[in-house]
Amino acid sequence: MTDGIDLPSRMMLLPALLFASAFVSAIIVRGTGPARSRLPSWLMIAGAIAGVLVAVNALLRGGTEGVGGWSVAPFVRIDFRVDPLAAFFLLVISLPAIAAAWYGVGYLESSRGDGHPTSRPAIDALLAAFLASMSLLVLTDGVFGFLLFWELMSLVSFFLVLGDGHHAATRRAAYVYVVMTHVGTGFLLLAFMTLARHAGSFEFEAIHAAASGLGRWERDLVFLLALVGFGTKAGLIPLHVWLPRAHPAAPSHVSALMSGVMVKMAVFGLLRVAFEWAAPGPVWWGAVLIVAGAVSAVLGILYALMERDLKRVLAYSTVEHIGIITLGLGSAVMLSAGGHAAGAALALIATLVHLLNHAIFKSLLFLVAGAVQIGTGTRDLERLGGLVRRMPRTAALFLVGAVAIAALPPLNGFTGEWLLFQGLLRLAVEDGSAGVGTLAAVAAGALALTGALAVACFVRAFGVGFLALPRSQEASEAREVGSSMIGAMGLLAACCVVLGVTPGILFRLLRHVTTQLTGAMASPSLGPGNVFESNRMQGTYAPLAVVIGLVVVGVIPWLVARWLGGPGRTRVAPTWVCGSTIEPRMEYSATAFAKPIRLIFQAVIRPVRNVTLDRPSSPYFVRTVRYQEHVKPIFERHLYERVVATLFAASHHVRTLQSGSMRAYLTYLFVTLVVVIVLAR
Repeated sequence: MTDGIDLPSRMMLLPALLFASAFVSAIIVRGTGPARSRLPSWLMIAGAIAGVLVAVNALLRGGTEGVGGWSVAPFVRIDFRVDPLAAFFLLVISLPAIAAAWYGVGYLESSRGDGHPTSRPAIDALLAAFLASMSLLVLTDGVFGFLLFWELMSLVSFFLVLGDGHHAATRRAAYVYVVMTHVGTGFLLLAFMTLARHAGSFEFEAIHAAASGLGRWERDLVFLLALVGFGTKAGLIPLHVWLPRAHPAAPSHVSALMSGVMVKMAVFGLLRVAFEWAAPGPVWWGAVLIVAGAVSAVLGILYALMERDLKRVLAYSTVEHIGIITLGLGSAVMLSAGGHAAGAALALIATLVHLLNHAIFKSLLFLVAGAVQIGTGTRDLERLGGLVRRMPRTAALFLVGAVAIAALPPLNGFTGEWLLFQGLLRLAVEDGSAGVGTLAAVAAGALALTGALAVACFVRAFGVGFLALPRSQEASEAREVGSSMIGAMGLLAACCVVLGVTPGILFRLLRHVTTQLTGAMASPSLGPGNVFESNRMQGTYAPLAVVIGLVVVGVIPWLVARWLGGPGRTRVAPTWVCGSTIEPRMEYSATAFAKPIRLIFQAVIRPVRNVTLDRPSSPYFVRTVRYQEHVKPIFERHLYERVVATLFAASHHVRTLQSGSMRAYLTYLFVTLVVVIVLAR
C-alpha cells in the first residue's frame, strides 16, 4: 500500500455533496419514468464510492485537514475536519451504503415490496439525506454542527421508520424511537454545554485542548451524560427499547444502514469523549463500559434467540454486537487510564475491526431479510422453510452472513472477536490487580457465552428458515429476487470473505487511528500467517492456514472420492417417517429449537406462558391443548412501564394547574419571574 494521494482538503465533502445531489434529484424526478427514477440511487452509489476512496486515502496519509465552513450566526460556525478517526467512520458509513443504494434499485421496484408503502421518491430522498447527515456528522468540527447533523440523522431516520403512518405498530415504533432519541440528545446537550463552558468555545479543537484542565467531577459528569446520550442511540441495555421496534419497521436497505451504520455514530461519539473531549479518564470509566457491554451482549443474543420475526432477530443481534464493541472500548479505556498505551492500541484495533466487520455482515443479513420478505411475503421463521431450493442464491448469501456474524473462521466476524479476547487477556496481565483481572475474566466468559449463543441463534435462523420443507404456502411459492439485489448482497458477502482471509488490510488502515487516540501503535503481523502475536502471550491466528485446512479436510476428500468411485448415481426417495407421509408440522420449529435455551435462562428472560385446555365432556379427558409463549423484556415490564405510568399520573395532577383562570396564569408568570430574578443574582 502507498501512503495515499495529496488531495485538496475540500474533497472530504464530495460524498456529502453527491448525497445531497441524490436528495435533489429524488424530488425532481418524482413521477418520471423508471430509468430516470434510478438516478438518485446511482448518485448515492457514486457518493458512497467517493466516501470509500476519500476515507482510505485519509487513513493512509494520517494527519488532520480542515475546511472552513459557514457562519450561521455571530456565535455559531460550522466547520469540517477529517482526521484518522473521522476517516475510519466515513469508511464505515460508505462501504455498506454502496450495497444499500444498489440494493434499493431493485428493491423499490419489486411488486411485493417489504410491507412499506411509502413512495420510491420519498424513500430515495430520505435515504440520501440520511447518508449525507451521517457523513457530515463525523466530519464536523464543532458542537453546533455535531448537534445539527445528529438531529438531522435522527429525524430523517424517524420518517423512514414511520413511512406513511397507516399501520399502528409502525407509528408506535416510530414514536418510541423519536422519544428515546430525543431524550438521549438532551443528555448530549448537557454534556456539550459542560465542555463548552469549561473551554470557553464550541469548537472541538478548543474543547480537546482544555480537556486536561477539567475538574474531576466535571469530567465524570460529562462521561456519564455522554454514556446515556450515546448509549441510547447505540442501543445499550436498558436504553435499547426503541431498536427492536424501529429497525424492523423501516425498509430493509434502510434497516441495514440503521443497524449496521447509524448505531456506530454513537460509538464514534463515545470514542471522542473517552479519548479526546474529556480525556484522560479514570479506570472506572472502562469498568462501566465493560459491564454495560457484557450485559448488552449476553441479553441481546438471548432475546434474539426468542424471536420469530427475522428482522427482530437481527435487531436484537445488533444490541449484542454493540455490547461486544462497548466491551472492547472499555478495555481500551482501562488500559489507557493505566498507562498501558500499547495494550490500549491493541484493544482499540480489536474494537474498530469488529465495528467495521459488524457493519458489513449485519447490513448483508438485513438485505437478505428484505429479499426473503419480497420472495415469500413473510419474515416469520415459523412460516418459512425450504427456501434453499426456491431461493438458492439468497440462501447462500444468508449462510455467508450467518457464519460471519457467528464469529466462525475464516470469515471476518472471527477476527474482531479473536482480537477482543487478546485485548481482555492483555488487560488482565498488564494491570495485575485482582479486581481488574477478575473483571477481565468475567468479561471474557461473557464474550465466550455470547459467541456460543450466537452460533445457536443463526443455526436456528438458517436451519428453520432455509432448510427442510416449506411451512406455508408463501414459502412453497417463493421466488428468487432480482440481479441488483443479489449483486448488492454479493458485494457485502465478498467483503466478509476478503476481510476474513486478509485482515491485515484493516490493521494497515488503523495504525494512524490508534496513534491519534492512544499515542501508540499495535503491531499485528501483516504477513500470510499471524493476525496478531503478543510479546507476552503467544496468541496467534493464521487465517490462510485455516482456509487451507478447510480445503484439505472438506474439499480434497470429496475430490478423491469422486476420482476413485466415479460420479456415482443419484436416487431420490422419500424421507422415512415410520411409514407416514412427512408433513411440515412434523419439522422442528423455531420456538422448539430455542426451548432448551429458554428453559436454562428463564430466570433472566422471564418468558410468559399461556396454556389453554379444552375439556368438552370431562375434566379428565383433554381434547385440545393450546400453548402460547412469548418473551417480554424485563426492562420494559419493570422499568419503562412503571416510568410511563408515573409520568401519566404526574401529568394528570399537573393538568389541574390548567384551570382556565387568567388570574391564575398571571400568578404563575409572576412567581416564575421572581424565581428567575433570584437565581440570576
